[in-house]
Amino acid sequence: MGSLRCAVDLCSTQRYRLFRSVCGARSGPGTVSMEKARLTPFPREQAATRICMVSSFATELLEIRSKEPSLHVLVIPGNPGIAAFYKDFVEALYENLGGQASITAIGHISHSQKDYEHGRFFSLHEQIDHKVDFIEQELQHTEQSIVLVGHSIGAYIGLEVFKRLQNKIKMFVGLYPFLKLNKNSVTQSAIGYIARSLRPSITRGIVRRFLGPSWSVAAVDVACCHLLKYHTMRNVLFMAMTEFQKLTEEPDWTFVRAKEDKIAFLFGVDDHWGPLSHLEEISKRAPGVNLSVETEGHTHGYCCNEPGSFWVAEYIANLIKKQSLISNN
Repeated sequence: MGSLRCAVDLCSTQRYRLFRSVCGARSGPGTVSMEKARLTPFPREQAATRICMVSSFATELLEIRSKEPSLHVLVIPGNPGIAAFYKDFVEALYENLGGQASITAIGHISHSQKDYEHGRFFSLHEQIDHKVDFIEQELQHTEQSIVLVGHSIGAYIGLEVFKRLQNKIKMFVGLYPFLKLNKNSVTQSAIGYIARSLRPSITRGIVRRFLGPSWSVAAVDVACCHLLKYHTMRNVLFMAMTEFQKLTEEPDWTFVRAKEDKIAFLFGVDDHWGPLSHLEEISKRAPGVNLSVETEGHTHGYCCNEPGSFWVAEYIANLIKKQSLISNN
């Protein structure tokens, strides 16, 4: 599940290259170095929140609007699909892109602080439709290129959105992607059982006990204000149940091959949601896809702490600059 759920680059010739921080790392043939992510607070443009009605559903957005954007980056969260979890990431990405792109993180329906939909459940399929509707409603007439960034199950959602809006999307990036079930994961089996039981009290206890040591103060605050709401937790579990039903199927490899030059995935070293066996399968089925493995130890829930958010933001910004979607200052 997204927020509870960073690189070796696999090029078309199947060569692995380590992404290491500049600190203590040497650059040489076949290696790529990235600036060390800043670990201390720094002045930056602040993301704002607003409620947007998308096909009659109240939708929480977290966004930074560029004054002269040449690009719009839409961030699709995992599950829980709470946009506020991505605040540090959105702000760091905006800075790394030099203010040349507008950035929006879109929350899932009813993964929200208030129960706008009066207890209604929303499936994975309905959340996909919701993101398509948002783009068609809010970005229909924009002249800017659109880049989709999907985290965890958001990567699956992003691919489905890309399939439906191929003429609008210039690039898709999947972060720690949850694209199909990992049959070897005991954790996934346990979460699947909890999701089928729809018992929010179990998961609330897990959240309270385990988040503190690893998450930032801001992320814990978001969890308390959003995730522990009864309607949100029930929708998290219901969506997870529909994920586990749908992701027994294989990804659409024909589509991935057709768009492989516009697709990139970032995997983690020890991530049961997106194990390296899935990276290896993608490399065989669609060898032109840009594949990376993050080795800095930021984990699947990268967005819930500043170091992970800063590192992944720089990774995304570098991909966008390499695609020449913005000027590389």
